[in-house]
Amino acid sequence: MVMARARNCCMHPKRVALIWVLCSFLFFCAFQMILKNSSLNNPTSSSSSSSSDASMSNTQKRAHLYEKMAGNLDEHGPAFLKHGETSQSLSLSDLFSVKDGVVTPNPKAANPPVRANVLYLSTEYSVPIAKAVKMVFSPYFDKAIWFQNSSLYHFSMFHASHHIAPVPATHDEVEAEANAVKSVAESLCPLKIVLDRVVLTSTGVLLGCWQVTSGTDPTTVRAKLRAALPRAPEKQLYDDAILHTSFARLLGPPRILDRVSI
Repeated sequence: MVMARARNCCMHPKRVALIWVLCSFLFFCAFQMILKNSSLNNPTSSSSSSSSDASMSNTQKRAHLYEKMAGNLDEHGPAFLKHGETSQSLSLSDLFSVKDGVVTPNPKAANPPVRANVLYLSTEYSVPIAKAVKMVFSPYFDKAIWFQNSSLYHFSMFHASHHIAPVPATHDEVEAEANAVKSVAESLCPLKIVLDRVVLTSTGVLLGCWQVTSGTDPTTVRAKLRAALPRAPEKQLYDDAILHTSFARLLGPPRILDRVSI
């Protein structure tokens, strides 16, 4: 047991990294316990992969991407402590405000509107994950963290229009896109996924990174969506193989605790 005592209000990046590692370890342990309990209640939840779509090459590619994402914080440092820019080219103060110790998101209208195709994670799984995230991170970040709504956990798959390359569309064109996406969805097999790791980016986003054990691989899903949406931006926001979802966003340094047990 190692005991550390805070002496001032300035958080050294090494201390931030230390607390992050501790939180990540505790979260992963809690999440694995939840999964174990869930599998006991649902004995048919696991099955062997029978599809060649979940190929080793895509699995390895995702693993490489996640390894690179995990090094983002070390490479760029905790930019979120300086209210750095987010992936939407907005600052954290643009997206969130803190009043009376309560974090409140500030919705921003996109002009033209973003048209994104996403996969939602069932609340059967997202609710236990959200509970584990709050249990692990709340004691350390208190009011300096925003937790994603568990009913909105999702995986971004493909954009028909995004903020970097907007593609305006009429009402009829949007309806045609929706019908094309529906046809693609009907041709897909359900994905069975496992949590590979949890990473914290330099912009303060806590991400769950997933691997596919069976079903239509994300690379195939995105290829079909690209064929169905020919007007979509050539350059998408994410790699074709990636499958990740946001759990929370850190808005400041961890609390100064009198004692930190490791």
